[in-house]
Amino acid sequence: MGKSLKGLLDALEPPKQRVLPCRGKDIVLGERTLIMGILNLTPDSFSDGGKFNTLERALKQAEALVEQGADILDIGAESTRINHEPVSAEEEWERLEAVLKALLPRIAVPISVDTYKADVAERALAAGVHMINDVWGLQKDPRMAEVVGRAQAPVIVMHNQEGSNYHHLMGDIMAYLKKSIHLAEEQGLAGDQIIIDPGIGGTAFGKSLDIDLEIMSRLEEFRSLGRPILLGTSRKSMIGQTLNLPTEERLEGTLATSVVGVAAGVDILRVHDVQANKRAVQMADAIYRRKRGENFSGS
Repeated sequence: MGKSLKGLLDALEPPKQRVLPCRGKDIVLGERTLIMGILNLTPDSFSDGGKFNTLERALKQAEALVEQGADILDIGAESTRINHEPVSAEEEWERLEAVLKALLPRIAVPISVDTYKADVAERALAAGVHMINDVWGLQKDPRMAEVVGRAQAPVIVMHNQEGSNYHHLMGDIMAYLKKSIHLAEEQGLAGDQIIIDPGIGGTAFGKSLDIDLEIMSRLEEFRSLGRPILLGTSRKSMIGQTLNLPTEERLEGTLATSVVGVAAGVDILRVHDVQANKRAVQMADAIYRRKRGENFSGS
């Protein structure tokens, strides 16, 4: 009890600056909120399916995201939208291979691959990818934890489930993420190498609008797990349903959720619109990451 309470109190302290090695490229955590730019190579993603599924367009978009200020690129080749058409590991890798081989030597920031398939992750890591983003938190493919552990690759573990029934909402999500952390630790990953994601995303990730909003209002509770937190709300159904807006008109709603994330101590924001989020987050960081009262004696 005493140990867990101390861990909770330590986690609620302002984040300390530290370096996370990403297989040859480093990112700095705790100094500011990092921006992960999304590059979808799919023909059917909910937001930008088909826009970047050729090599030339994918490279151009990747370079644009980095120029706009992305600290990490997250590249996905299978949609996670509702009723998406599942693809085989072979097809997913075919979509990824040429883009990764072209991007890895020319992009300065770490590249993450968004996949829950161990075969795809294994090939991507062999090609030189720096981290893996698993929307099933190492719990869909039994080989995934072994693959990322062997490569000593940082991994993002997201909460996910079939259906939106919960016994105890936050307790169930925390238990799932703790299991994901344990699976990663069993394979030699530790500390900041395991990044947690609460999995905002409506029915695609086992949530409803009310559940997504409840999680957003309680983001700071995830700091008790003592891991970096990634938040991915960009253009998602929570924003569309709340504001009654189509996907292409959800920027302002996304920016609002990004600022909520900064206020809650989130470390990484995964977004489509890098430049706008970068500016909003820079402003929010200036407010929330400063040491209160340090320039005002007697405050």
